[in-house]
Amino acid sequence: MKLSQTFIKTLREAPKDELAKNGALLSRAGYVHKEMAGVYDFLPLGLKVLENIKRIIREELNAIGSEEVLLSTLQNPELWEKTGRFSDQQVDIWFKTELSSGGIVGLAPTHEEPITNLMKTYISSYKDLPLSVYQFQTKFRNEKRAKSGILRGREFLMKDMYSFHATEEDLDRYYAEVEKAYDRIYARLGLTDTHETFASGGIFAKYSHEYQTFLPVGEDTVYYNADKTVFINKEVYNDEVLKDLGVENDSFSETAAAEVGNIFKLKFKYSEPLGLQFNDENNELKTVYMGCYGIGVSRVMGVIAEKFADEKGLCWPEPVAPFKAQLIGIGEAGVKVAEDFYNQHKDKILFDDRNLRPGEKFADAELMGMPYRIVISDKTMAENAAEVTSRKTGETKMIAIDKLNEIL
Repeated sequence: MKLSQTFIKTLREAPKDELAKNGALLSRAGYVHKEMAGVYDFLPLGLKVLENIKRIIREELNAIGSEEVLLSTLQNPELWEKTGRFSDQQVDIWFKTELSSGGIVGLAPTHEEPITNLMKTYISSYKDLPLSVYQFQTKFRNEKRAKSGILRGREFLMKDMYSFHATEEDLDRYYAEVEKAYDRIYARLGLTDTHETFASGGIFAKYSHEYQTFLPVGEDTVYYNADKTVFINKEVYNDEVLKDLGVENDSFSETAAAEVGNIFKLKFKYSEPLGLQFNDENNELKTVYMGCYGIGVSRVMGVIAEKFADEKGLCWPEPVAPFKAQLIGIGEAGVKVAEDFYNQHKDKILFDDRNLRPGEKFADAELMGMPYRIVISDKTMAENAAEVTSRKTGETKMIAIDKLNEIL
């Protein structure tokens, strides 16, 4: 991508109503545009980050045998009424709208009911189990206080996965596979300080597991033991839970954290009221066991932006960065060589070919946060080299032009 050929522009100041660091920097750097509280547009660079996050998640879920689907956003109230979740008293975050033909539909905050109903068409025998499906889908939740940039929105991108099993033992087996897959996902995203955390099950179950990333501005408080093997959300941190976990005599510290995923053993919570059943080996009718597994994709993007940014701007980990490097040419010879290099690596380079002073380009490169800044100038060409600066460490090296491929 050439910056001269895109509508993207960096901003000196963040929107006045944008107080969160992630929202302010993503807006200033041209990744997102704020429509209203809790609602954001993702611009070309922001969309590339989302797609990179999705790619990593998709690869790991495909590896454990899940299949990708895409369910509808508009929701049939009849399904949700069967589980008691269409009532505003039961679930108070619904967005609902009237159909021109009469009646009310909802905009999905999650998809347990529709996926359970869908599977009644495809699951009838034990031979159909186990199976797992996932989707990347926009969710809508009428949050009373949408805040913290893209960390908490009213409209957001989520990965939700659902698994279906003949036995509780098989649900436990697959749940363990998902735990390992989630560990790999967060490691690949660069969120190595993310931990599986014992938490409340909310509207789904009595208990669940959350994935919490240590973050100073996180909305949750997590307690952890000295060797960092047990993590408990403050909301369930009590003597009973400590006893259940066998750590009642351990000493715990606390930290702020941001939730970036959660997993639940639903068992019969939705399959029973919605009638999802199968015939077992003895031709006896049994209820399907279920699990569900979520990752807030746009929320993860916000956490990464918030966690790794510094006073100069964003600092993307390489696996999620929209481009591997930001390229700047200075001087007649430097610009020509930079153009040639860009033409060989267009998919990996953001080329700042705008008619601006070098200092402005350097500042924008720091703000936009690509892993490397490559500067090819008349001065560096005297050594047939380029100046390469790591955004993460700030270290600058001279690298021969014919060796630049190695950092891409």
